Amino acid sequence: MSKVKVWDGFIRSFHWLLVAAIATLYFSAEEGMLELHFAAGYFTLALILTRLVWGLVGSKTAKLSALIHSPVAAIKSFKSSEHRAGHGAAGSYMVIAFFVLLIVQLTSGLMTSDDILTDGPLVAHVSTDTVEFAGWLHHLNFDILLYAIVLHILAIVIYRIKGKNLVKPMLTGSSYQVSVTEPVTKSPVLAFIIFAVCLVVLFTTWGAEPLSYLLG
Repeated sequence: MSKVKVWDGFIRSFHWLLVAAIATLYFSAEEGMLELHFAAGYFTLALILTRLVWGLVGSKTAKLSALIHSPVAAIKSFKSSEHRAGHGAAGSYMVIAFFVLLIVQLTSGLMTSDDILTDGPLVAHVSTDTVEFAGWLHHLNFDILLYAIVLHILAIVIYRIKGKNLVKPMLTGSSYQVSVTEPVTKSPVLAFIIFAVCLVVLFTTWGAEPLSYLLG
């Protein structure tokens, strides 16, 4: 068994920045801090857009194609103690679920209005019924997202009990593998450039007002 780099710098940064972003989204929503909520939403959108692009051109373990497994493989992975590079089959389903939930959350947020002061940037381009549905979906989906996070944490604990530490590789980037003998990661520089571009575009367009409020 050898120590192999399995997660590149962007994937690790994405993971922990996403944790911080979701925490900020939750806190700002609970406290009614809508400017911060929208700013955190645009930050999260930049993260997700970059992650999807990196899933096409990035490291082997970051590829979206690496997340595709059969349900049978997912069930077997629960029983297996095999150490493999990247997400296991069951973990891949969780990652896909998070992608779907986050995309729904962000998209619905863009079409949500508080009917007082703050409208999402797409509210003016959709019908009133769509805005109402988006608002309902935005709240419901976030509750589902929170349940998914709890399930994710529970899975991490279970794997830790079984002897597999999933947190450390996401911090260090390295893991002990049996059969992987070649590097599977790429330099994250391109990913960070894409992320920076997404941030600039989002915060000079839709996010200009909340950012100005927060900085002012």
